[in-house]
Amino acid sequence: MADLRGNPGPDEPIPLGQRLFDNFFLLLIAGIVIMTVIYTAWGLWEVVSLPPATLP
Repeated sequence: MADLRGNPGPDEPIPLGQRLFDNFFLLLIAGIVIMTVIYTAWGLWEVVSLPPATLP
């Protein structure tokens, strides 16, 4: 049975969310991957949405 602070008892499994958030390297890799994807997509969108340049 869980105590008042929400900690699982000895016979209860640790929830998946808590296991994921406790893994420092998984959070580090997820942060790097998410930011890389977002900034790459943002940069590609900026390049695609540029108006054609007029030549002198």
